[in-house]
Amino acid sequence: MAVSVARYPAANARMLILSFLTALIFHRSVADVSVGASTPEELPHRRFEYKYSFKGPHLSQSDGSIPFWIHTGNAIPSADQVRITPSLRSQKGTVWTKNKVNFEHWEAEVTFRVSGRGRMGADGLAVWFTTEQGLDGPVYGAADKWNGIGIFFDSFDNDGKKNNPAIIVVGNNGNLVYDHQNDGSTQALGTCLRDFRNKPYPVRAKITYYKKTLTVLINNGFTPDKEDYEFCTKVDNMVIPSEGFFGISAATGGLADDHDVLSFLLFRLTEPGQQPPPVESEIPKEDKDKYQEEFQNFQQELDKKKEEFQKEHPNVQGEPIEDMYESVNDREIRQVFEGQNRIHLEIKQLNRQLAMILDEQRRYVSVITEEVAKKGANAGSGQVDPAASQQLGSIMATQQDVLRNLNELRSSFSESLKQIGSAQNQGNAVGIGTYETIQHFNDIKEHLHLVKRDVEHLVQRNAQNPAEKVMKCPEVPPMPSCLSTVHFAIFVVIQTMLFFCYIMYKSQQEAAAKKFF
Repeated sequence: MAVSVARYPAANARMLILSFLTALIFHRSVADVSVGASTPEELPHRRFEYKYSFKGPHLSQSDGSIPFWIHTGNAIPSADQVRITPSLRSQKGTVWTKNKVNFEHWEAEVTFRVSGRGRMGADGLAVWFTTEQGLDGPVYGAADKWNGIGIFFDSFDNDGKKNNPAIIVVGNNGNLVYDHQNDGSTQALGTCLRDFRNKPYPVRAKITYYKKTLTVLINNGFTPDKEDYEFCTKVDNMVIPSEGFFGISAATGGLADDHDVLSFLLFRLTEPGQQPPPVESEIPKEDKDKYQEEFQNFQQELDKKKEEFQKEHPNVQGEPIEDMYESVNDREIRQVFEGQNRIHLEIKQLNRQLAMILDEQRRYVSVITEEVAKKGANAGSGQVDPAASQQLGSIMATQQDVLRNLNELRSSFSESLKQIGSAQNQGNAVGIGTYETIQHFNDIKEHLHLVKRDVEHLVQRNAQNPAEKVMKCPEVPPMPSCLSTVHFAIFVVIQTMLFFCYIMYKSQQEAAAKKFF
């Protein structure tokens, strides 16, 4: 066999190449079939549900309550966020919707911050959808044995497996007790490791339940882009209660973090082709009649007050509402005039700087002229230096070019100022937005480009000017050393001992502060 293989190496190589090409064509055809079969699905229709959402800047009311929500425990609502728990030990807080949600499909977007001073935090934050409001309990501040789904943002490592911070999806039918000892890993339907503590931007989580599939996407908080999500976990064939309450809870233990929720936005999802139910159908007829009656009473009281005011002040004419607010055209005119004023001021500043440069160049020309006169006197006396004469001639030519360019720049600036003034006068007379005004702005833009190009040319010419001399400051004498080697070594040893003592003390404090849960 060894002889036959050695005799026919080319035939074996051909067979290998043919088998490789056959496998490649087969895989390519399978991939094409799979791509053609998996047509992109049409996205569901999303409708924002304000009665099950909250966000800033007017998140809480004057009495500290959140519209359509309740808060319990140590939760602190404010104008921009809800602090579920402050960074104190053994704190619990929750927020829950007042009314039940009966959506078949939904999507929740949660924006939050978890921040603390220590390297580790505790205990974490949870997003709930349950049949009952878990106002208080041991599971991240909410009740245990819930019926529904919980998405946990666990920041404390209870089992010591170094698998935290993590995001865990746990379902419950109302009979299971949460496994605190193992961080819920024995009951998790889906999980992913994501560090959500102490991020430069708020962390965003998008939780979608659509066609019995729960998907969790996460924004890691490293970018302000609101749509920069990455996949976390997905649970298929998941059945949750048809009605329930949404809630957010958090808790701290021996370690503490600030758990702040900036917004909770809920969207109802409707399958493509299905008409979403109208908003009026969700309001009961009794409530609708009540609100209509209140509106009519308010309108009648407002009309009465208007009549009384007109009787008491017959000489006062009511100002039209349109005159109280700035229209779109007025705002555009104001913005255009402000831009013109800024351009006008910038060009004036450049004109002043250009005048200073021109004076300085003229002074250089006068100095060089004096030098040329001196050289001419030396030449008359019989002392002629051809190299020096050629150098002075080139310097004179360079300075003349610089002066000519500066004069052209000044004239260009003056013309730009005149055009800006004429554009402003035309804007005051007939308004902004005409073709002539746009043409004026284009001319000003072209002149500014010319100015920029000429200034860069001047900088290059000045950099190549051999007449300029760089003034160097005298070097500072070296400072005598007032610290000997022995003193420095003793200082380093003492500082090292103090650093190690501090590390040992800090480690003992953190070990004593840890809590089992």
